[in-house]
Amino acid sequence: MPERRSLPVLALRDTVLYPGIATPITVGRLKTLRAVEAALRAEGEEKRLFAVAQRDAAEEPTTEGLYHVGVVARITQVQRFGAGLQIILSCETRATALQYTEVSGVMRAVTVELADLPPMIDAAANEEALTREVRDQAVVYGRRRGAPEDVLRQFVSTLHDGKELVNHVAFYLDLETAEKQALLETLSNDQRLERLNEHLHHQIEIAEAQERIRTSVEEELGERQREMYLREQLRAIQKELGESDEEVSAERLEQKLEKAGLPEETAREVRRELNRLKRMGRETSPEAQQLMSWLEWVADLPWNERTPDHVDLDEARRILDEEHYALGDVKDRVLEFLAVRKLRADQTPEGDARSRAISRGPILLFLGPPGTGKTSIAESIAHALGRKYVRVALGGARDEADIRGHRRTYVGALPGRILQGMKRVGSKNPVVVLDEIDKLGVSYQGDPASALLEVLDPAQNHGFVDHYLGLPFDLSEVLFICTANLRDGIPGPLFDRMETIAFAGYTEVEKHEIARRYLLPRQLDENGLREGQLAVADPALRELITSYTREAGVRQLERSIGALARKAARRIATNEIERAEILSALSVRELLGRSLVRPERRLLRDAAGVVTGMYYTPMGGDIMHVEATVMPGKGEFILTGQLGDVMKESGRAALSYARAHAGGLGIPARRLQGHDVHLHVPAGAVPKDGPSAGVPIAVALVSALSGRPVRSDVAMTGEITLRGTVLPIGGIKEKVLGAHRAGIPEIILPAENEADLDDLPVDVRSSLQFHLVEHLDQAIALCLRARPLRAETDEGEETSRTYARAS
Repeated sequence: MPERRSLPVLALRDTVLYPGIATPITVGRLKTLRAVEAALRAEGEEKRLFAVAQRDAAEEPTTEGLYHVGVVARITQVQRFGAGLQIILSCETRATALQYTEVSGVMRAVTVELADLPPMIDAAANEEALTREVRDQAVVYGRRRGAPEDVLRQFVSTLHDGKELVNHVAFYLDLETAEKQALLETLSNDQRLERLNEHLHHQIEIAEAQERIRTSVEEELGERQREMYLREQLRAIQKELGESDEEVSAERLEQKLEKAGLPEETAREVRRELNRLKRMGRETSPEAQQLMSWLEWVADLPWNERTPDHVDLDEARRILDEEHYALGDVKDRVLEFLAVRKLRADQTPEGDARSRAISRGPILLFLGPPGTGKTSIAESIAHALGRKYVRVALGGARDEADIRGHRRTYVGALPGRILQGMKRVGSKNPVVVLDEIDKLGVSYQGDPASALLEVLDPAQNHGFVDHYLGLPFDLSEVLFICTANLRDGIPGPLFDRMETIAFAGYTEVEKHEIARRYLLPRQLDENGLREGQLAVADPALRELITSYTREAGVRQLERSIGALARKAARRIATNEIERAEILSALSVRELLGRSLVRPERRLLRDAAGVVTGMYYTPMGGDIMHVEATVMPGKGEFILTGQLGDVMKESGRAALSYARAHAGGLGIPARRLQGHDVHLHVPAGAVPKDGPSAGVPIAVALVSALSGRPVRSDVAMTGEITLRGTVLPIGGIKEKVLGAHRAGIPEIILPAENEADLDDLPVDVRSSLQFHLVEHLDQAIALCLRARPLRAETDEGEETSRTYARAS
């Protein structure tokens, strides 16, 4: 019985080895490196391994993707270069793998040697004839491929038998991997000689056809050289006659297009259009100008120009910290994003595949309020990667042509904004920021969001076709980053292609630090002031933040600082003063006048039927006052304040709960009969909707019906059911920050939102007290006074979980 051997497996791409062959092999993939190292370390096998071909060379090597017949080969020489190895294999015997295994990343095979089938009776003459035919055809094939005939005959004469001849000729023959593998797996040498003879005849026919094509091309090139000589003479004649230089422009374009490195299919189309331009006469100049403009666009696009990628995580962290304050969670996610690209880059050789590997991955969506640093973070990513940066503003875009361009038959046609940006930076792999993607419009001219589906799909954008260009352009190496303020404005299929990174609003402490580090120096520079000519003290900055801005970001704050800088610049320019100092809130008010921003503040005293709620907008979080009152009437329920359908449903659910549990809530029966209930949410001119106002609406109604005052130092949010269950809601961080800015010390939240409190800044958590409730009764017990003018009780502490967050 043949001997079984357990050997490391060397997976081969586009290569089949045969016994008797000695050949160099380049090893660079992780699994193949481990296999070579295991063979070098093994005892008793003298550096042997099992070399076998992969079925699909594009895939990573796995035990399921390997053929079962290969060769046992011995490593005779090893040379290291860079991250890989160059080895020389001496192939000894053909073998088959009985079983593949993989342990600790090393693939191994239990192999047994494959013996040839014995020759048929009286087959010696046939084998000798086939051997001679294969020798002769091998010499013919090699001569067609350009090798000297005497060298070929000397080489085949050294191959003494049919087996050796088949192995060497098959190894050097230009065949598909599957065809070479079939020859290796054939056990009868007669059949191997017959198959090899058929392949040789076929390859010789192909070589002869190639020779005919080459001769034809050389003749055509000779004719083109003659044509170019005549055109040079024609150009000289035109120059002497003072005629147009259209031909000169065509020649210039041809030179640019030859240097552009166009893909083969694109180059054929461009050559056809270029020849058409050369044939045009002066009477067709408008069409010639249109065609020339198209060719210039094709020549100017970066078909093969790219910037080298370098991903240094320490440098990326330094850049992010230097250019942006706070945003800790966002920076961590961006660094994770870059770390994945670094690992891909380290595992991929240099070239197109490496650049694609770095770019492949999720499309990032930066989602958050205006002015929170979304676009500038994207610019920092480009800085950290060393790539060019392109910003494409999509706000208000309503035409599909903004993405795909106009067809070049239209007057004044241009490519879409994507290709315009690529041409502008002259790089095939920039960072492209699609800004304000939630503000795309739809019109009769098409839906630009649908056009973006192809742009943002890594499986399709390698062949993106702009209507103007009409040729496929590879966008697979572009790193796309999208920004948006609201999730609702992004179509579902487009949102599904992106991974969201949420940007929350800044706290007042963070705004103060951002203003000190970035905004004030930038405004000094933009307004022509030198360092030291304007000093803004901390009390003045706090006044700007609290009284002159109402936002989650810092744009309005920067505008306010700019206003102070301009006023100081005017006084310095007129020699009124040499240096301006703004030290207090009074100084700010004297310079900027009264504030037009009137943020909501906490109520000054407890009142029945008035509750402080919280809400979220694209500008960040804030508080709102929900008011309810009861008056004699017909039992109607009145809702005002421009409420949406969902908020109206929350009001009806809250009233139903109050009526169903009137006895337990201390609501007199007479208050539910012959009385109208009016619910109002200021400001009446602002549309409002969403389920998160359920808890404040219910508390306001219970307070108004029972006459029990509501604590003015508590804000609340949460959705309710008819049974009084409090459900979780979104936007916790923004809402809590809004309540904190308004001076509210205690917050009531749904218990299921407890994990969201970890997103809050430490200074905010430490200054607030949180009550996490699961049922409406707990919220009512926490925030309603027992009766007017009575002292507070602690009855709510037994029915809710109270969290006093410490830093």
